[in-house]
Amino acid sequence: MTKELTSLPRRHLLAGTAGALAAAGLGTWSSAASAQTEAAKPLPGYASWKSGDSLIVHSSNTLETRRSAFGTSVITPSEQLYVRNNLPPPDASVLADRDAWVLDIEGVQHPRQLTLGQLKTLGLETVTTVLQCSGNGRGFFPSKPSGTPWKVGAAGCVVWSGVPLRAVAEALGGVADGMAYITGTGGEKLPEGIDPKTVVVERSVPIKALGDALLAWEMNGQPLSLAHGGPLRLIVPGYQGVNNIKYVKRLAFTAKESDAKIMAHGYRMTPPGAKADPSQPSVLEMSVKSWVNSPNADGGTLTAGRVQIHGVAFGGTQAVKRVEVSTDGGKTWREARLVGPDLGKFAWRQFVLSTELPAGTHTLTSRATDAAGNVQPEGRVDNVGGYNNTSWRDHAVTVTVA
Repeated sequence: MTKELTSLPRRHLLAGTAGALAAAGLGTWSSAASAQTEAAKPLPGYASWKSGDSLIVHSSNTLETRRSAFGTSVITPSEQLYVRNNLPPPDASVLADRDAWVLDIEGVQHPRQLTLGQLKTLGLETVTTVLQCSGNGRGFFPSKPSGTPWKVGAAGCVVWSGVPLRAVAEALGGVADGMAYITGTGGEKLPEGIDPKTVVVERSVPIKALGDALLAWEMNGQPLSLAHGGPLRLIVPGYQGVNNIKYVKRLAFTAKESDAKIMAHGYRMTPPGAKADPSQPSVLEMSVKSWVNSPNADGGTLTAGRVQIHGVAFGGTQAVKRVEVSTDGGKTWREARLVGPDLGKFAWRQFVLSTELPAGTHTLTSRATDAAGNVQPEGRVDNVGGYNNTSWRDHAVTVTVA
């Protein structure tokens, strides 16, 4: 295990508000330690530096941030950020000499290979984005789609640093004529004896994403870890996580979408009862979404009085304009206040509503509106994969107040 995988500082920027409220003598809740509600599983070796108390380990390739671990800061600490791998990560030895990592670049006027060290000479940009698995919210589908039953924790807001993809294209003579997609290919080791196209992580996004896409080597101020795609990752701001290719080894501007299974048939909005095919909408851009993080359904009881209802909201490729909060399951709404720094349209915004909660049972939920006027919907779009769940009703939490 390399040093950067074992010595990351355990920052807890997102501490909950329960202690502060208790100290102030205001409304608090006594949690029944949600960390004990799921059977504890050890962190996988490549992510052993992460905070076990903040994560639900679904499998060696799927780690979910606990709802109770999200606090009131904008940035999600690296050690609390979720992990979703479609294939096991490469050996940690790929981080031994980061600058030697080689990227094949195709579909430009002068195709060539560039090392990470060479990429670092072509430009530098920093962007804050929401990173979200397209299955985030799958656990709310009553149809119980196959796949990890994520609730809200397959998402986070992180800072990336790297070279703008447009600068790389310009340095190689520009994008070749007729190219309609950006296609990234991951560098995971593929199983032998089977067609590579059936397992390779290769996704295509529309060429319009070129203006914002980044080849990132740093996340949250640190060299990109193996758990999150180091040494080099394609970042497509505003797009679902699967399109942000880890360990990117090939970057091609292409006339057509990839024919890899994960693109042609995987991550499609397939109607219930149907089989996935390339004609169905692909999981690409995220849309407006929000949820309440605190108080949440940790199994405790809230003390009657004033509470700060807070959570996060984002709009994919659009900035968040406003957030409303309901304490009665969506019957009535009040506008919340956006708090903290605005880190750009691809980042999420923290929101808060200060209110009194009397004794009884209350269903707390939030509804966001983006800058284009799109409003977070009440219901989900049913689909075989359990993708793109933005339903405010699904994401509600019920609390008991005494």
